[in-house]
Amino acid sequence: MLIPDDVLYSPDIVDFTIRKNAYYAPLILNNPNLITSHTVADTYVICYVNVNNFTEMMDYMGSDFINSISNVFGLTDRAALEDSGIIQVQDQPYLNLKGNNVLIGFVDTGIDYTQKVFQYEDGSSKIKFIYDQTIPGTPPAGFPLGTEYTNEQINAALLSDAPYEIVPHRDTAGHGTFLASIAAGRAADDYIGAAPDSEIIMVKLKKSYPFYLDNYLVPAKQENAFSSTSVMLGVEYILQKAAELNRPVVICIGLGSNYDSHDGESLLEDYLFNTCSLPGVCTCISVGNESQARHHFFQQITQNDVPVNIDIKTGENAGDIFVIITNKYSDRISVSARSPTGEIISRIPAKAGRTYTTQLVLEPSKISVSYYFPVGGSGNQATIIKIRNATPGIWTIVVYGDIVIDGKINAWLPLTGFVSPTVGFLSFTPYTTITSPAINLGPIRCGAYNSYNNSLYPKSSWGPTRHSPNVPDFVAPGYQVGGYYPTGYGTMDGTSVAAAITSGACALMLQWGIVEGNDLGFSTPIIRTYLIRGCRRSDLIKYPNVQWGYGTLDLMQSFIVMRQL
Repeated sequence: MLIPDDVLYSPDIVDFTIRKNAYYAPLILNNPNLITSHTVADTYVICYVNVNNFTEMMDYMGSDFINSISNVFGLTDRAALEDSGIIQVQDQPYLNLKGNNVLIGFVDTGIDYTQKVFQYEDGSSKIKFIYDQTIPGTPPAGFPLGTEYTNEQINAALLSDAPYEIVPHRDTAGHGTFLASIAAGRAADDYIGAAPDSEIIMVKLKKSYPFYLDNYLVPAKQENAFSSTSVMLGVEYILQKAAELNRPVVICIGLGSNYDSHDGESLLEDYLFNTCSLPGVCTCISVGNESQARHHFFQQITQNDVPVNIDIKTGENAGDIFVIITNKYSDRISVSARSPTGEIISRIPAKAGRTYTTQLVLEPSKISVSYYFPVGGSGNQATIIKIRNATPGIWTIVVYGDIVIDGKINAWLPLTGFVSPTVGFLSFTPYTTITSPAINLGPIRCGAYNSYNNSLYPKSSWGPTRHSPNVPDFVAPGYQVGGYYPTGYGTMDGTSVAAAITSGACALMLQWGIVEGNDLGFSTPIIRTYLIRGCRRSDLIKYPNVQWGYGTLDLMQSFIVMRQL
């Protein structure tokens, strides 16, 4: 469907994803108000519609609505290669692995293609493609939006005195540039990336549409808020380019979200799970930096324990607050709320798809409660509470057990940076703070540690997840790791850094397995197994555990273990 280039950049557009074979799919795809759609992996369909026509589409989807709307993701950033056993593998004469003929793809904030670490000795670029979703123009073939820049165009820009007139792509945040330098940077002075001979595909993600920024109460100053539809398009682009080039590929995702029900059953996570079984593809995801953020509440209850109070401490000028409460499909809950001044919102009966909104009488705050059950994929219940213009003090959400059998109550506040730092649960737990999409069972899930003193990086998210006890898979260096920003050399902390280091290690594994023909079946589960077996472990820690996973990444040890098979 041909549409003008700039239509999908209108603030009045909403994107959402459905399954191609959903019963209601023909009602949406044949609707004259549908602007355009894009099919991914012949299974998922990303749809675009004007916000004024979105209600009609919501009615078609019914209870599957919450599973189809876009989630919003943020960045998980906060002498590492030697500690990970990567330098040893690069220098081992019989291995001599540096990522030759392997691609590393990033869905992130873009890349500063002018940095020397992304250029060969002759000045040409090691970046094969840049897909910039933020620039209307010439999209990749078959894709609905954005502009594609090829290696030839990037090389022409590098030879020009005005490179940005030829390739106007920039990384204003610096996050994507930094991760790419860690995973795939060429040697510069005393610096080298994990897989310096690998080549790069960079996807710069488009910011979420205003509908979702408002729906999730994303702070106005937060620029790095990306929809799950954009991530899905980006991953599909990377996979298509890898297939065209007939090369193995590592996909690095340094993003996370707390906006969903944390059950690992979203359409994006389902899509990522399916891609992870492909030979020649390895996906690495950061687990987030939420363990000490006071953003997770948990309580195990019985029918006799309810009601339960969830108290949220709120500071001055905290703005808006988004809270999601989840419970298992066997249970049903309903909620009421109490403001800091004591105004009570009475218990609201739990009815699927219902939203109740009220303006407080003596406070400027407005509160809404929405119930969704059964949520597609898991069948669980999700209850969303939004407090706009929150009064400072203690807000209390009161949870009632209409039906209590399983009795596990989880609640999450948004990712750090997506809610005021003065907002947190009074009673919080660092457990079960893994962010989406690392909850998914398919990819390699990377936590972070401080390689200088061999301690856990304090903010690295802890497992378990709601359906898996063994997350993260392992930890990689994530404290004061060196790399390149658009402004030059610097350091970064966080699990996205750990995911980038791991992505470089996986590129070396793919070179050994696929490029050199030692095992053409190498895929994410196989590489994860070898990396886990090679992890360094302390005699003082029982493995696996919810902080360290199976230990610390040691690629050289993984190859030693493989030799013993």
